[in-house]
Amino acid sequence: MAASAALCLRLRTGLRLGARGLCTRLATPSPRAPDQAAEIRSRGGTQAQGSQKQQQQQRGSEGPSYAKKVALWIAGLLGAGGTVSVVYIFGNNSVDETGAKIPDEFDNDPVLVQQLRRTYKYFKDYRQMIIEPTSPCLLPDPLREPYYQPPYTLVLELTGVLLHPEWSLATGWRFKKRPGIETLFQQLAPLYEIVIFTSETGMTAFPLIDSVDPHGFISYRLFRDATRYMEGHHVKVPGHSCLNRDPARVVIVDCKKEAFRLQPYNGVALRPWDGNSDDRVLLDLSAFLKTIALNNVEDVRTVLEHYALEEDPLEAFKQRQSRLEQQGGTAALAELSKSSKQNLFFSSLTSRLWPRSKQP
Repeated sequence: MAASAALCLRLRTGLRLGARGLCTRLATPSPRAPDQAAEIRSRGGTQAQGSQKQQQQQRGSEGPSYAKKVALWIAGLLGAGGTVSVVYIFGNNSVDETGAKIPDEFDNDPVLVQQLRRTYKYFKDYRQMIIEPTSPCLLPDPLREPYYQPPYTLVLELTGVLLHPEWSLATGWRFKKRPGIETLFQQLAPLYEIVIFTSETGMTAFPLIDSVDPHGFISYRLFRDATRYMEGHHVKVPGHSCLNRDPARVVIVDCKKEAFRLQPYNGVALRPWDGNSDDRVLLDLSAFLKTIALNNVEDVRTVLEHYALEEDPLEAFKQRQSRLEQQGGTAALAELSKSSKQNLFFSSLTSRLWPRSKQP
């Protein structure tokens, strides 16, 4: 028994020592070469540097994000302050020449509601002023006797119809005058009340009109503020309620159909002039409008409607005019031949009935 107990004690001691030695071997790193040790140290240093860089990047990102938050906060304060200032400025009652407040329909509302509603009404009216024409009646009443009022009204666009803008590095912007302007004005001034109605501003167009019309054939001048702004286009309103002229006797000449979209049968759409010096469109336009006026057309829309779908209305008019002249020439020749035959018949009959006396 004693021997067996000693044997068990030895086995336990050996197992315990073997387990300790194995754990010590597993825990202790194996010896490495100097290069491997340096590589391990470099990897460890790289990892440490990477962690430091990540920390620095986090700190750097925290700085701009904080700055953005501060900037947004300041912008919000400024926006709120600007809004309050706008409401305070435009939300007060209007004053008369003595400085007394003018009562309006918002006086019975709470103070804050008054300010908001007046501000809204102010900006709504301002937007309406930009969109709508500056005046409900753009032209004065037609002249009465003993003054002469032309029977028709001609509304002309300036840029693209009468002038062509050109730009160069040496001269900047310059406007070239279209051939035939003088002829157009001289021939149509007795028949048409000439009105320049352009989408240009008055500051730009006023000196251009002076240079185009030195003799004063143009009766009135209307600019961009007289148009109606619709869907990105400046629309000209030729109706009786705005232009103060009978629409049945108003002709609009423009290079954009959108300019007379409200009354399409009052307009003649020309191709925009490209600056060609051999252009003769204004001469053809003068002949076309003279034909309308000399035939005393009661409603120009009945004539212009036939040319509304034509790509080039003036060319279509010239072709129809040439066909009518050919037909008229053929009819005149037929009538002349018929009358000559009748004259020959009557002359022969007369010579038979009343023979000439014979000379001795």
